Formats: sequence, C-alpha cells, structure tokens
Amino acid sequence: MSNNRFSAAIKLSGTPELFNHHLWIAFFLLISEYLTTPIDMDVFLMRKFMMKGLPMQVYQENYINSLHTELLEMVEKYLTPAALRYHYSEAPLEASIKWRPVVLVLGNYSSGKSALINEFLEADIQKTGQAPTDDSFTILTYDENPSPDSPIRVTEERDGKFLLNDPEFPFESMKKHGQRFASHFRLKKVNSPFLKALAIIDTPGMLDSITERDRGYNYQEVIGDLAQIADLILVLFDPHKAGTIREAHTSLRETLPSRTFEDRVLFVLNRIDECASLNDLLRVYGTLCWNLSQITGRKDIPMIHLTYSPRAAIDSKNRLESDMSYLRYLENQREELKSAVLGAPRRRLDHLAAFVETHSERLSHMLEALVNFQKKRRSHRFQSFLAGVLFSFVGTGVVFSSLFFTGIIAGLDPAILLSAGGGISGVFFLIWVMAIWPVMGRRFQNDILNHLDDLTPLLTQTRLDNWQAIHEKTAAFLKNSNGRFSLRTARQDHETVLTVFQKGSHEVREALNELANLSVNDSVPGPFLASLNRESEKSGEPPFQM
Repeated sequence: MSNNRFSAAIKLSGTPELFNHHLWIAFFLLISEYLTTPIDMDVFLMRKFMMKGLPMQVYQENYINSLHTELLEMVEKYLTPAALRYHYSEAPLEASIKWRPVVLVLGNYSSGKSALINEFLEADIQKTGQAPTDDSFTILTYDENPSPDSPIRVTEERDGKFLLNDPEFPFESMKKHGQRFASHFRLKKVNSPFLKALAIIDTPGMLDSITERDRGYNYQEVIGDLAQIADLILVLFDPHKAGTIREAHTSLRETLPSRTFEDRVLFVLNRIDECASLNDLLRVYGTLCWNLSQITGRKDIPMIHLTYSPRAAIDSKNRLESDMSYLRYLENQREELKSAVLGAPRRRLDHLAAFVETHSERLSHMLEALVNFQKKRRSHRFQSFLAGVLFSFVGTGVVFSSLFFTGIIAGLDPAILLSAGGGISGVFFLIWVMAIWPVMGRRFQNDILNHLDDLTPLLTQTRLDNWQAIHEKTAAFLKNSNGRFSLRTARQDHETVLTVFQKGSHEVREALNELANLSVNDSVPGPFLASLNRESEKSGEPPFQM
C-alpha cells in the first residue's frame, strides 16, 4: 500500500525530470527484491527530489491525492458492500467523500450569508437583501474553462435533478427528500479563484414560524445530510437576531450535534458594521454568547468570529466614518475567517480518516448486534423445533390413549399402529409449524425489538454513542428483513469491517503522520529534512542543504 502511494506521488507531471524519477522508482523496486536490508522508500524518493531540486509541494500534493484515492478504494471495497446489504446507508458510502472539500454556510434569514459569500468570491454571485431573498440550496463550485483574465461570473447553472442524478456529485442519497426539495436545489459554476480547491453550499435562511409543510420538505433532515458531507460549517448570526430563530435553535441543539463534529462548526457574528458603536457591538456579542449557551447547553462558549462585508458597507446608506471607526480593530477577524474557509482542503484528509473510523466502528457495531440476533434466533428456532417435536409426541400419546381406552385400536397389527402413530405425529407437528411456530417467531422478534439494547454490551460511553447512532437503523433492518439474513455472511462482513476499523484506520493515521513529516520549509529544515540528515550521517554522506 505504501509503495503504491509513494509511486503515485511522483506521477502527476509529464516533465522529463519526473520521467527520470519513474526510472529511479523502477530501479528501486527492482533492487529492493534482492537486498536483505530494507530501504526507506520515503527517504529514497525524497532524496532524489531534493537532489534534483524539484518542489516539495508537488510531491505533497500528489501524496495527498494518492492517499485520498486509497481511502476511497478502502471504503468502496470493504465498507460499502456491507453498508448497502444491511441498509446502514441508502447510497454507497464513498459517494459522500469522493468530491472536493465542502464548506456549508448556515444562518438566519438576512444574516448576510450571501453577502459574505460574494465577499469571498469577489463578485455579486448570490442575491442579497434584508428580507429572505433565496429559498434554494445553492452549490457553488469552480469552473476552470474561462480564461484567467475574464471577469468573475456564473458560467453555468444546473437544476436539482441534474445534481441528484449525476454520479460526479455526492448528493445521490438526497433523492429521498422529494421533488419539492429538488426544485429548491441547484448548481452554479463560478470562475472565482477562491473556489479552486473547495465548494460552498449556500442555504435558505432559517426562519422562526415555519413548518415542514410550509417548505415542502424536511429542512432539518436536509441540513443534517449536508452537514455530514461538509468539511467546514459556518453558522452566521446578525446583530438584530442573535440566535433567537427557532430553526437555528433546532439546528444547533439537535441536528448538527448528531450529524457532524464540533470542531467542524464555526460561529460567525456577521454584519457587525450595523452596530452603532463598539459598546453596541459588545452588547450584541454578549447576547449571542448567552443565547448560544442556552441553545447548546455548553458552559464553554466556542470562539465567535466577527466579520462584515466592506462591499456591502460601502453600498449601504447612512454609514458615517465615525460610526465605523471601531471596525479597523477587527480586520484581522475577517482575514482569520477567510483563512479558515480556505483551509478546508487541509482538513480534508483528517475528515476522511475520521469518516473511515466512524463508519467502520459503527457498522461493525451494527453487524455485531445482527450476528448476536441471528445467534439468538437460531437458538430460539432450535428450541421451538424441540418444543414442536414434544408437542407432536404428546398429542400422539393423547390420541392413542383415547383410542386405547375406547377399544378402537385393540387387536390391531403393531406395524399398523406404528404407521398410524407416525402419521398422527406428523399431523401434530404440521399444526405446530403452520400455526404455533410463526406466532412464537413473531413474539420472539417483537421481544428482541423491544429490548434491542440487549443485543450488544454497552460498557463504555463510546459504544453507547455509536449504538445511539445505529439503533434505529438496526431496528429498521430487522423489522424489514423479518430477521432473515445469513449468519455466515454477517460474520464475514463483521470480520472485514472490524479489520478496517482496527487495522485500516491505524494505517490511515500512520499515513497522515507520514504526510505531516513531509512538510519542508524552504529556509528552515523541517522534520523530514532532519530525518534525511540523520540518514546521511549514518551513510557518511554530507548533510543535505537547501
């Protein structure tokens, strides 16, 4: 696995230098078969790169792409088959991670989501306004076809049906939200350099008095599905409604905690230029902190980024220079937020590793419960079979006793009596199988569904959290399948998925550590150069110089 990744990390460019490195790789792989002392492939290839003066960044980017490909292959080959077979997922698991890094933007209506996105893209791409102006989920992604000198604009628009059915995009599983959602789902391709390495999802503003019936689809379910895909989530508030919207309360209290991780969520107080003074801003900030503590139930309030759109501030009327004098102290906040958004691609591999760990752990836990269910079901069926045999013997004995005391069978040939006994036993067993056994089977399954927690030990908080995430899926699968699935296949799937969790996840983390050690500063030797120098000292060669 490692050799393939290192080899692939060389193969993005068709330059003569890299072609020469292909030959070195082939030479390395050839001689490594005959050497008794193992060679560090990392040191070998990077030594060649440093000697040739090729940029480390090229190697890092190719290493990242190769590792990303391996993660997708691992999920597709080992996790997706079991996930689909046992209805853990409605779509292939890799579908949600194979696309580019995603930044999800949430917020109240008129919280400045579209204005902030326009500020990032440096063009008026999304409509803005004080009232709700856009009720669609808009995917903003990069279009590389226009020339670099052309003005930033929307180069292509596609509707929701295209997005939901194109395998290039990770939205196939969202077909379940229906036609009304599809009509409020669209794609915009924009030639903004800001989108070169990521995509942004703009969402309809959260409202106070609106229901699922009013929207025509389950807004919270859609937000939850998009949150699972997103590498970074921005939750925007404005000074006029600092965390007081009902849909925002539901999203922060229930939806996001159950569908994503806390470290992926950034809170943003936007439109701070509309505060009359610094004191006004401080009052708004304090109100938002209080509301967030009540909504999330947390005592430690996360960092809240303060920002505004200079373009929107310039266009707005009744803004005096004295009113906005305090904004110059907050310019660094805007830059930090922008850097956090641009840093989403760097979080991607960590999120993919967490994705593999989380789903392999949860899926193995679900399969463990299903294997235990099938074991109990087999034991119950065997006991029911023995009870049926006993029932047929007792029934036959009662019939023969009655016939014997009435004298009907007196003097009959023993062979005839034996045949008659067998036939009567068969009738009683058939009655058991046709009438009593199904009732006992349904009672057994209902009892299992009512006490589903007994299928798996919940000794730690981690197992309890995982079980809460898969409890409904496990119950739904058992109910829909009526408990009819192969124990042998379930065991094999459990062993495979458990191996991915125990060994594959560990290997992924090791690869990420390798990647961290590959970062080299042009002026200051980093960890990797230090390792190169150590290798040089061992071999008696002079240390490497940049």
